[in-house]
Amino acid sequence: MQGALPPGPRRSDSVTPDPAISFPDMPSMDLLITNAAVVTCDDERRVLGRHAILVRGNRIEGLGPSVELEAAHPGVPRFDAHGLAVLPGLINAHTHTVLTALRGSVEDWEGDMIYGYMSPISYTMTDEERAVMAMLGCVEAIRSGSTTLVDPFRHVLSYGRAMASTGLRLWLSESCADIDTRRIRHGDYREDPAFGAQFLDRAEAMIEGLHGSHGDRVRCQVAAHAPDNCSPAMLRKLLDLAARHSLTRTVHLSQSPGEEKAVRAARGTTSAGYLDREGFLGPDLTAAHWTFCNREDIEILAARGVTMAHTPASISRRRGMHRALLGPIRDAGVRVAFGTDNMTEDMFQAMTIGSILHRTGRGREEEGGVLPGPDAILDAVTRDAAASVGAGHEIGRVAPGWKADLTFLDLNTPALRPVIRLVSNIVHYGHPGAVHSVMVDGAFILRDRRVLTVDEPALLREADAVTRRVWARMIEQNPDLARPASELPWLEL
Repeated sequence: MQGALPPGPRRSDSVTPDPAISFPDMPSMDLLITNAAVVTCDDERRVLGRHAILVRGNRIEGLGPSVELEAAHPGVPRFDAHGLAVLPGLINAHTHTVLTALRGSVEDWEGDMIYGYMSPISYTMTDEERAVMAMLGCVEAIRSGSTTLVDPFRHVLSYGRAMASTGLRLWLSESCADIDTRRIRHGDYREDPAFGAQFLDRAEAMIEGLHGSHGDRVRCQVAAHAPDNCSPAMLRKLLDLAARHSLTRTVHLSQSPGEEKAVRAARGTTSAGYLDREGFLGPDLTAAHWTFCNREDIEILAARGVTMAHTPASISRRRGMHRALLGPIRDAGVRVAFGTDNMTEDMFQAMTIGSILHRTGRGREEEGGVLPGPDAILDAVTRDAAASVGAGHEIGRVAPGWKADLTFLDLNTPALRPVIRLVSNIVHYGHPGAVHSVMVDGAFILRDRRVLTVDEPALLREADAVTRRVWARMIEQNPDLARPASELPWLEL
């Protein structure tokens, strides 16, 4: 059962959020949100005009016509949402907030992004530097309408509390491997039990220290980094860890040709085939990417009930058009959730590009229709993403009994007018500039476009300083890393 562990004690290796850039948790409240256009994402996918949402503490208690709820609850404080659309908070099913330190660089460079830059920079950072960059990603997520992030990475306990201080709901995990990811770019795939043991120790400490903390707003998962850097022994240990703590699991899957080549050489099968042979696939697993999965892989993954965390924007940005076999994946009945992966937290971009790629995966010419429709795309960032972490009964829709995780969009935004079909507007033309307010657990963390939990200007200054230090240190420590001449011309702002 999710949330079964009590909040863990503050540990000495956990970075306390800098009081200069983070503020105390915002309290939940009783509130009547009135006069809203409500996108429910319920089973009927209702869109309701001039409705009210009654929030008690951290949950939705009532939903109905505004005139009725206003009359029934005269003493409850009001939030007038006239001109606003209220929808379930967006759920980012796969992201790495720390990698904001790479934004605006490796997207345009040649080479191995994963082991050439993403892995080295994560080991270059101090705990405090990871915390700053993760908080930057969190603030971008808030301004992009997200209420929940699913974020597997390294040394997570050291900055998890800093992320939580932003007010977001989090599923965090230590992305474990027992093949040293710092050596893979040199072609070294030797298993390293000592390296793997460090990950497992950090994962146990993270679960102890963070799972169920911050009023159960922070939960943990168990993560295998990827099939090419996890031995069968590591996969078995991670299965045991997840079973002991009743946690959902996540993994990167078939994200690059190099991964598939390495797995084929070492295990004699595809990445999906290897995980299946080791018993790692199952309905509690979300696998990100699926970029180079073949049709047989898809059949196996669908049969095991694995969820796809689809990251169309990041993969297409780095590798050209996302090559995942989206038509067959849909045909197989796979549950698809969307994520941003890295260097951005913009879920509107994920929806727009995801919609385009899904349609071009087969599209009008072959299917005779326009699939998936906008309701299905919105499901992928709300109710389906919630189900992927075992929380489909708690978040992902606007309904009585569900958590009060809400995103407010300003319909007086030119890109969202005229309103013929509201969900279509949101999916195809929504953008972070339309986000008016964000509520998590019944508390506003963004209100009237102002972030309430972080000193945003101070954080931006600190993130710039951290990024310069980290890049200089990474290049000094890894002189083999190639980068185009004259790149990194730091701009003085």
